[in-house]
Amino acid sequence: MIPVIKTFSEISINDIALVGGKNASLGEMYSNLSSKGVHIPDGFAITAEAYRIFLNENNIQSPLSKIFEKLDTRNFSNLAETGKAARQLILENPLPHKLVVAIKNAHYQLCGEDENISVAVRSSATAEDLPSASFAGQLESFLNIRGEDALVNAVHKCFTSLFTDRAIYYRHENGFGNVDIAISVGVQKMVRSDLSSSGVAFTLDPDTGFDNVVVINSIYGLGENIVQGQSTPDEFILFKPHIDTAFNPIINKKIGGKEWTMIYPSDSSNYNKPVVNIATADDKRKSFSVNENDVKKLASWCVTIEKHYDKPMDIEWAKDGITGELFIVQARPETVQAKNKNQVFINNYVILKKGRKLTEGIALGEKISAGKARIIKSPKDADLLQQGEVLVTDITTPDWDPIMKKAGAIITNKGGRTSHAAIVARELGTVAVVGCGNATEVIKDGQEITVSCAEGVTGFIYDGKAEWTVSKESISYETMPDASPMFILGDPSQAFHLSFLPNKGVGLLRMEFLIMHDIKIHPLALTRFEQINDEKVKGEISELTFGYSNKKEYFIEKLAQGVATIAAAFYPKDVIVRMSDFKTNEYSNLIGGKQFEPAEENPMLGFRGASRYYNPMYKDGFELECAAMKKVREEMGFTNVKLMIPFCRTVDEGKKVIAVMEGFGLKQRANDLEIYMMVEIPSNVLLADQFAKVFDGFSIGSNDLTQLTLGLDRDSNLVRDIFSEKDPAVKQLISKAIKSARNNKIKIGLCGQAPSDMPDFAEFLIEEGINSISFNPDALLTGIDNMLKAEDKINRKRKEEPLLQPVGLHA
Repeated sequence: MIPVIKTFSEISINDIALVGGKNASLGEMYSNLSSKGVHIPDGFAITAEAYRIFLNENNIQSPLSKIFEKLDTRNFSNLAETGKAARQLILENPLPHKLVVAIKNAHYQLCGEDENISVAVRSSATAEDLPSASFAGQLESFLNIRGEDALVNAVHKCFTSLFTDRAIYYRHENGFGNVDIAISVGVQKMVRSDLSSSGVAFTLDPDTGFDNVVVINSIYGLGENIVQGQSTPDEFILFKPHIDTAFNPIINKKIGGKEWTMIYPSDSSNYNKPVVNIATADDKRKSFSVNENDVKKLASWCVTIEKHYDKPMDIEWAKDGITGELFIVQARPETVQAKNKNQVFINNYVILKKGRKLTEGIALGEKISAGKARIIKSPKDADLLQQGEVLVTDITTPDWDPIMKKAGAIITNKGGRTSHAAIVARELGTVAVVGCGNATEVIKDGQEITVSCAEGVTGFIYDGKAEWTVSKESISYETMPDASPMFILGDPSQAFHLSFLPNKGVGLLRMEFLIMHDIKIHPLALTRFEQINDEKVKGEISELTFGYSNKKEYFIEKLAQGVATIAAAFYPKDVIVRMSDFKTNEYSNLIGGKQFEPAEENPMLGFRGASRYYNPMYKDGFELECAAMKKVREEMGFTNVKLMIPFCRTVDEGKKVIAVMEGFGLKQRANDLEIYMMVEIPSNVLLADQFAKVFDGFSIGSNDLTQLTLGLDRDSNLVRDIFSEKDPAVKQLISKAIKSARNNKIKIGLCGQAPSDMPDFAEFLIEEGINSISFNPDALLTGIDNMLKAEDKINRKRKEEPLLQPVGLHA
């Protein structure tokens, strides 16, 4: 006899046909992972057999079939009518008495007579949570259910939810039937996360599929607000190889808006309103909703769960506000990246011309799309959205799924990377920008707009139709050049995605990008905050550094996280970080910068690079940079990070910088720390043998070296025709630098556009014996092709050269 009730301890992953994917996964974890320290709230499943008994004893299978025979599966013109009829049929038939008795008995075994214990009641379709289809959010869940009568009523509602309009449509789109499918219901003790926090976690990056990280999202209160997109969550990214080690595995964290908190109502007897949403207090919104120790524990559990299932997982968690305990409340296979894992090509979008920026938010899709904006307030207005138009709305829920499939792009005011809109957009492959805040206010209905998610982690909405290019790029190479092709990078948001391209690491990580975009504040405005004489600037800094007891720590942590994200993406390959190389006019543009920067007639040749690091005018700012790099290497464990000094004019200056760095805790060659030097001044080449005794490697900055060799301003249109890395004088210096490096047995690379733009220049570098060439991401594949062709040409030429025979000599 097939049971109608099974406790979690009796359930395994082999019971999907009986209890659905959700319950099977909970039972599997409860039975197998509790002993490994993973906390799963106890519960039981009302099996699919119970649903079949309900159908048979009420004789409603045949009427149900007749209802769905009339469904228009082409245009779904009568979807609402069909769903309503099916739901009414389920609701007007009672649950059989023996089923009610079984449910009440199971509830007593779980909760006893304690009326304060509440349960979560979740639908679990028998095809649910399979790798081929997520079913996420298609069926109903009921939270804070207290008492056996309320539980029976919630189970009946779960049966009804099998026939919501969205569930009917979803099943059709994914090849599942409506009559033959069955439903199980999971009943699980509620975790009092209404008094604490909850969230979701992925055992890979859900946007790119990069699988060396765990991504955790967190909000206050019950977790429904994440799924529904009501609240923008906090986000933590942890590096898997450093989880459960002495290193800090948290490589990045960001505070989300956490606009709403879902809690139990104060009147616990009101079963018609088991949960309510309240606005989150401002002070809580500005603070993280979960502490780092809990995040590390969750990440450890996520890795344990992933290892058990041997596949990437999408996990829900909750923290009990009374006991302080963490729990895993759901886990399912991650579906989006599972579909995309065999992707061989990527489309590279580059925006060329764009209109006025209207708003911005979180980018999803790494694409660009344009079309008419259609502001839709409710799924009931679905007919207003035409195929390919841009859906603009406040938030989306699973009711929006049929509409979203028509959209050429999706824009929402609310939500984060794991909100409903984000998940569906990834599944559909649709470009989306979520969490804009004001999209429905600044975008007009019918307005032509462009949605760009090809510019990093931030998505932009522009007025009018922009111009852009799309190129198809292979992400795998059977052979790689002997010289190492590396990246020039600055934006951490691109790192995971770019790591899939063929590469040997990062030859130049521009620290300036991180300071400008993530930190925004001049370092001296943090080390000398009390000296700032502009109260408005002080206010801006105080706002940005809210939550940091020490303003210096703001700079150190932000910079460390940006570098660590890139270091993690390419680990264990080298990531060479260039210390800051702003010019004084660029530093002045940072918040608080004008007070601390001198005015220079020619900043390009002034107080920049190495000369700043030991000078009292900036030395305490450089200390923050060093502290961040020390944190990355020693606390976070990324010893693949090497450091590079730009614009070092003299050998003595190089020695001073090395000494200052050691004083700040970065001792050369300790813990494998290598310190390189940019070769971008003729003096660097002329005295290369002496510089080689100070530094561990060189990297040729071809732009500055060309500029200073030819004595021209590379930014001037008047002399740009003269600017050329192929000028004989420039090539002679590059050749000499490479030879000096090789003679001194240190590595040397080149960073610049020329090797991708000019195949003969790549051939020149290869022939001279360069160790590596670093490219901007959009030039990498072209650069590799040029390198491979150059190596092949050089090898063929060497084979064809006749052996020189001595003349006039006799044995």
